[in-house]
Amino acid sequence: MKIISANYVLPISGVPIENGAVAIEKDKIVAVGKPAEIIAKFPAAAAEDFGEAAIMPGFVNAHSHLEITAMRSFLDDVEHDFSRWLVKLSTVRAEKLTESDIEISAVWGALEGLRAGVTCFADIGRYGKAGFEALKKTGLRGISFQETDFSPRNETAADDFQKLVEKFLALKETETARVKAGISPHAPYTVSRRLFELIADYALGEKIDLSIHAAESKEETEFMLYGTGFFAGIYQKFGHVWDTPKVSTIEYFDRIGILQTAPLLAHCVTVSEKDIETVRASNTRIAHCPKSNAKFGHGIAPLEKFLDENIKVGLGSDSVASNNTCDILEESRFATLLARSREDKKRLLNAGEILEAATLGGARALNLEAEIGTLSAGKQADLIVISLSAAAQQPVHDVYAAILFASTARDVRLTMIGGEEIYRDGDAKTVDEDELRFEMKRIARKMNGKSEPPAVASG
Repeated sequence: MKIISANYVLPISGVPIENGAVAIEKDKIVAVGKPAEIIAKFPAAAAEDFGEAAIMPGFVNAHSHLEITAMRSFLDDVEHDFSRWLVKLSTVRAEKLTESDIEISAVWGALEGLRAGVTCFADIGRYGKAGFEALKKTGLRGISFQETDFSPRNETAADDFQKLVEKFLALKETETARVKAGISPHAPYTVSRRLFELIADYALGEKIDLSIHAAESKEETEFMLYGTGFFAGIYQKFGHVWDTPKVSTIEYFDRIGILQTAPLLAHCVTVSEKDIETVRASNTRIAHCPKSNAKFGHGIAPLEKFLDENIKVGLGSDSVASNNTCDILEESRFATLLARSREDKKRLLNAGEILEAATLGGARALNLEAEIGTLSAGKQADLIVISLSAAAQQPVHDVYAAILFASTARDVRLTMIGGEEIYRDGDAKTVDEDELRFEMKRIARKMNGKSEPPAVASG
């Protein structure tokens, strides 16, 4: 048993505790409160004081693509054209990266997350095994969603469904207490209506978690409402027929039964008031990805409205190919500033509720709030320690504001999952960071057509 203390403890389920402590036994939190009280209750426990720091629940990344971590900044030259970005990503992944490369890429992404205080991921992967194994290897918690292939034809839906289920079941066979498997029908423009219906029936019958990209861009909205634009061109190129639903993505999902599964929808940028009410009424969940949305110029999702409608909302980084970092603290700050800048805002979102979204909100979005998201007795000991000693953070008048507006991933000192330290003061405990760095540089050279490592200057 161990007790850790710091100048601040943020339970999230209650007010911050100045000079607080957390008692941990095996994988669970057993007490939260003042150090003297907890030490008196557990006098034989080993105790450690982190001093000028805050102990809080680990961050939940509600939407990521760990397997394409190797593409960080690789696609930035075409990000002004979403269609070219998608094509370049798909081509490079299929033609230049081996399964081993993709698996290494996913582990590197998971490493970045745990160093940044992320303790749980909702990860989507075309090569689902890559993210699934990365979470297990690094000791992280999460759900790995097996993504569908490009499967827009109703005529092949039965075969497409069978292939998807085989991949999903292969993951499910090796689930652990920390890492579970789900399914991701990629998006409304890449999955046929019939395949969506088959997946919805399967998910409802087998109680399978779903995550879907939804209402992400103007191009998607144009395709759903009018059947024109970039996605129409892709369909025409490959000889596919698109039966334009002439409704929004959210209305379409409601119409075909997908929302009956209460899926986790990523993005939800181009949503109407009616869409938001439909999401709320169906208990559908949202992964809010503000930096990725902004980087593409897709717009600003109405986070304030999501929160005020009591929708289950978590924060997601998306892939580092479209965001460049996996830093949920930075994501949280960016989300706050964007929400405060919307012309239709009715209030200023505050630091406390945003940090709740980054922790408990993410847990709710993944249906894991009974296990994680707060520092509460009986929950899993998934927690982090954030230093508050830097010049840029002092003095601390409001600990929520100090963390949200003045801290970054680099201030994380400790990441613990289920009572197990997986990162402390620059040292990852579960993987060899130097070896991974070497491999990532090798993969990058290959992606850029360079087979040999760069020469080392002599003298």
